[in-house]
Amino acid sequence: QVQLGESGGGLGQPGGSLRLSCAAPGFTFNSNWIYCFRRAPGEGIEWVSYSTSGGTTRYADFGKGRFTISGDNYKNTVYLQMDSLKPEDTAGYYCTTNPNAIAGRGTQVTVSS
Repeated sequence: QVQLGESGGGLGQPGGSLRLSCAAPGFTFNSNWIYCFRRAPGEGIEWVSYSTSGGTTRYADFGKGRFTISGDNYKNTVYLQMDSLKPEDTAGYYCTTNPNAIAGRGTQVTVSS
């Protein structure tokens, strides 16, 4: 498992955008399956998106048309572009290469006007 460090969270406006980053030294986006999860306050872990080493991407229904997962091998970074933010997107967001082990500290996203 590659330990990814998440960043890029913060306060977003409803209808606005945030781009989350997940990075690790030597990490290559197109050599790994990447999973994004989130945990809203008082809620359990919820799957958000994944990207396969073959380039296939999938999104939870709440993220379809709004979220985009991508990567940059030169920067050893995975991005989760979040557009058309909603207050219900408020959560801690996590990236992992192992969907059974979310070990990062996550990055907090708060959507509020």
